[in-house]
Amino acid sequence: MAHSSGERTAGKFAAYAWMVLGYNILVILWGTVVRATRSGQGCGDHWPLCQGVVIPHGEQIATFIEFAHRASSGIDVLLVIGLIYLTFRRFGRGHAVRRYATAVGFFTVTEALLGAALVLFGYAGKHVTTSGVIVLSVHLVNTFLLLASLALTAWAASRQLSADSPGASPRPQAPAKGSYVTYGAGLLGALVISITGTIAALADTLYPAKSLAEAMRWDFSGAAAPILHLRIIHPVIAVLVGGYLLVVAVLTLSSPAHAAAKRMARRLAGLVLLQYALGAVNVLLLTPVWMQVLHLLNADLIWITLVLLTAEALGWQAETVSSRLSPASPSVAHALANGSHSQ
Repeated sequence: MAHSSGERTAGKFAAYAWMVLGYNILVILWGTVVRATRSGQGCGDHWPLCQGVVIPHGEQIATFIEFAHRASSGIDVLLVIGLIYLTFRRFGRGHAVRRYATAVGFFTVTEALLGAALVLFGYAGKHVTTSGVIVLSVHLVNTFLLLASLALTAWAASRQLSADSPGASPRPQAPAKGSYVTYGAGLLGALVISITGTIAALADTLYPAKSLAEAMRWDFSGAAAPILHLRIIHPVIAVLVGGYLLVVAVLTLSSPAHAAAKRMARRLAGLVLLQYALGAVNVLLLTPVWMQVLHLLNADLIWITLVLLTAEALGWQAETVSSRLSPASPSVAHALANGSHSQ
């Protein structure tokens, strides 16, 4: 009975970790609304206050949109603090969940600092600068690393729970030679797509076209803003890297990888094909806000799925957790049931 109680406790932690990941995705999507509606300066040049006060009373819709984003980000910080606290209470020293949760805390702090930089240095305004594009790109990479850390925290907790259950699947075999390069290239390519997508989205926001023909003329016009010349890079990179991710999925499905990795590979392939369709529709409709949100949502899901596929295929859980547990070590759930909270 004590053992099942411990399993319920561990299960609740895993559910909480997945919930925090889902909430972060919502915060990110609302951030897209902020950018797409040009509401980045809705709170003026004040940070973390909005218009110099805790709760603004401005009548502009931009102020509401930006304030809602900041408020949701503040709630996210509290959720992350709770995640880290629970992690260090429920998982012992050296456990993978601790490492991933620590990364969550680090990237949450850097996310806030980069967000502050966008506001305080005027990079969230209606004008584009080289330094602003750089900070925005770094912000995007940091966001994806935060999502990866959150996904791995929830995944590692869920994997530990399943490993403690009766009839658990055996430890996966060592990854094949070259797997680290294969999956690492996929992760790097996904980041490159996201950076070019951020630049393209910023160009669409600052220079909205009235027709697809006009947008294409701007892309190749010598008189157009430099950022418009960069916009065409995104679809090219997206097609190439998307094709590579499809190859990675097929290779995983044809390899002796365990069932969880193959399940992630199928999901990855489906999401990449869906992203092709969403990207095409996004261009044809001249990037409306709702379509940008859907496009980014699917991009986030592709990234998370790719991260978890890499973790499953390379056996990160086995390397970072199982190698530190002797055969006689009690399960996490059993340790929880007996009040073990090693630090």
